[in-house]
Amino acid sequence: MDFTTAVDIPKSELKINHSDTILMFGSCFIENIGTKLIDSKFNVAVNPFGVLYNPQSINSAIRLLIENKKLAESDLFRHNGMWHSFIHHSIFSNANKETCLKNINFSITQSAERLRKSDILFVTFGTAYIYSFKETGETVGNCHKLPADKFERRRLGVEEIVESWIFLIKQLRTINPKLRIIFTVSPIRHLKDGAHQNQLSKATLLLAIEKIMKETEAIEYFPAYEIVVDELRDYRFYAEDMTHPSFVAIKYIWERFSNTYFDSKTQQIIREWAKLASAIGHRSLSGKSDEYKYFLQQTLLKVNLFQEKYPYICCKREINSLNETLSSFH
Repeated sequence: MDFTTAVDIPKSELKINHSDTILMFGSCFIENIGTKLIDSKFNVAVNPFGVLYNPQSINSAIRLLIENKKLAESDLFRHNGMWHSFIHHSIFSNANKETCLKNINFSITQSAERLRKSDILFVTFGTAYIYSFKETGETVGNCHKLPADKFERRRLGVEEIVESWIFLIKQLRTINPKLRIIFTVSPIRHLKDGAHQNQLSKATLLLAIEKIMKETEAIEYFPAYEIVVDELRDYRFYAEDMTHPSFVAIKYIWERFSNTYFDSKTQQIIREWAKLASAIGHRSLSGKSDEYKYFLQQTLLKVNLFQEKYPYICCKREINSLNETLSSFH
């Protein structure tokens, strides 16, 4: 007997490989998949503005990259001794105004260039609820712990999301005609909205993505939300907070994602690198022994051979680290 109802994922013509350039935006769920991709040696950048949850904030962030528009000092505000940007996560916040602005604009410059070269844009919507700063009407990506009465909260409508994203996708096609887009809805439950409101929010996102796909081309949808809610469907697949997917759930979603978008060659490369990554991460309990030195030398040799075999995969950081460790034996 089958005790689960597996989510059927239509066969995709889109195949992701290690020579692709990937850019990812969205909720913290995107960081889980992004980390898996990074660990598997894909060329990927994750959340250049930090975590963003709603379609409107993600849209605004991508438009900044299309325009390659830098922020000015007037775009920052000070709160609790730190300088912040409403469109950026608090990881960019800094006690020094110049440092905050410099880090933000450096990320915009780097990401604007990557967007123009990217083969795949991965977008995860987390919630349809937005917060607007009352003084300016600006939709914020992060409230940075300002008092709640400074913001107005509302749920985006389906047509509102669709209209803004179809326009954005046309702009993206102009600067990067080859770009493919993969949408997903985060399975993370926003229970602060209330159980019913969370469901309405997710339904809004699902309906919006469906309509965007019908009205544009080269768009994919990966059912991460459905896999957790309909297929796994058990609290053992959630973390202790009962809202975020557990490690096991993320691993399972990664397997379904891999089977959908990776061909046999790509999966073979992932397996090869996993063995090397395990060796690179190994630490000797006996200190700087001759045996450990030999192990490091062999690992370095294998990484160099991997780099020669797959020249489009960058192993510079690992090679430098191994060389640095070996140099300490002298």
